Amino acid sequence: MAKLIVPRWIIPVEPSGVVLRDHALVTEGTRIAAVMPLASALAAYPAAQRLELPRHILIPGLVNLHTHAAMTLMRGLADDTPLMPWLEEHIWPAEAKHLSEAYVHDGTLFSCAEMIRSGTTCFADMYFYHLAAAQAAASAGMRAALGAAIIEFPTPYASDAAGYIDRALSSRDELAASSRLKLMLAPHAPYTVADETFRRVATIAAEADYPVMVHLQETQDEVTRAVHQYGMRPIERLERLGMLTPNLVAVHCVHVLPEEIAMLANAGVHVAHCPVSNLKLASGIAPVAAMLEAGVNVGIGTDGAASNNRLDIIGEARLAGLLQKGTSGNAAALPAHQVLHMATLGGAKALGWDDEIGSLVAGKSADMTAIDLSALETRPVYDPVSHLFNAAGREQVSHVWVEGRMLLENRRLTTLDEAELAANAEVWQNRFAEHPL
Repeated sequence: MAKLIVPRWIIPVEPSGVVLRDHALVTEGTRIAAVMPLASALAAYPAAQRLELPRHILIPGLVNLHTHAAMTLMRGLADDTPLMPWLEEHIWPAEAKHLSEAYVHDGTLFSCAEMIRSGTTCFADMYFYHLAAAQAAASAGMRAALGAAIIEFPTPYASDAAGYIDRALSSRDELAASSRLKLMLAPHAPYTVADETFRRVATIAAEADYPVMVHLQETQDEVTRAVHQYGMRPIERLERLGMLTPNLVAVHCVHVLPEEIAMLANAGVHVAHCPVSNLKLASGIAPVAAMLEAGVNVGIGTDGAASNNRLDIIGEARLAGLLQKGTSGNAAALPAHQVLHMATLGGAKALGWDDEIGSLVAGKSADMTAIDLSALETRPVYDPVSHLFNAAGREQVSHVWVEGRMLLENRRLTTLDEAELAANAEVWQNRFAEHPL
């Protein structure tokens, strides 16, 4: 049966810069059937169910282009620490004690609840036990690209790089069976992955058209170490290893030179910008405006809750815009419509899902988010897209759909039990307390 969603404003993202009023979005099953004037929709679909959202903005579902979902269970575990001490002295030792399928499943499920309540419908994950994360995403009803982590050193998940790759490839058929899930290869970073492993990942990704995600030039220390060890900066090294392709999602890219931005643009590499994590770990501010001007496709990610500590794309996008204005001295840098594109279609394109999601266009999957602008804090409304990032917050996300299925209805999760999730978080907190670092 057709359903009509009638918000105050529809922001389709495609075409760019458009704000529709007195329109309806029509869904049939899992897909968008039409976006059309309300009067025409009522005439064409007289028997359709109708949802009135009189003070709401309807946008494509937000895409979190980079996170480590299970690490929500480490939220606040090691704050106020630079990246490498944070990893080496806190995160990796904690993972050595607690990493398991149960940890990944429960942490990812907890993250899914937070992301849904923040308007996110799709996320790109990078972690271990990616099938456990896939099960959690499927239970929540979300869309996810599951990055199977690849590193050189052993963990409870695998003993060496070949083992990590084998575990990734063994899951491809299971993930391909779902329209909402896909496999992504995730070599962790140039400082944890050897040349031969990168070459093998590049070959596999090219043959099977898998997206690939890697942390890249996140800190100046990473670049300095790479020059000392390899005689070149990480981007040049990855270029020589065949990694710079349209399949690659390069995460962070904080310390990049103009010529390196040109290399990324020419190769069709996508960038996942994580401004909160970059600031919290004192890594720096990525030159996003320069990347966009050069033609690099940039999406927005939160990174994990252990280094953020929120999975809030609306807040992340607001900061992304403000940082580029402040660092460039140009108040017009990253206007609201461009930020919305980054948080939706930009992320979808990076994951190879732009033919399915990222904009409200007939034929695409009905992955959508509604934000209520009726509060005093968001009135009057002259520009609803500006309000989305400059006045509203994730607490005003009211409804969320994936493939036409409502995952959030008037702020209430429909696929997950909030009380059960909260109780499980306490269980994991107690386990961490029993085995402190």
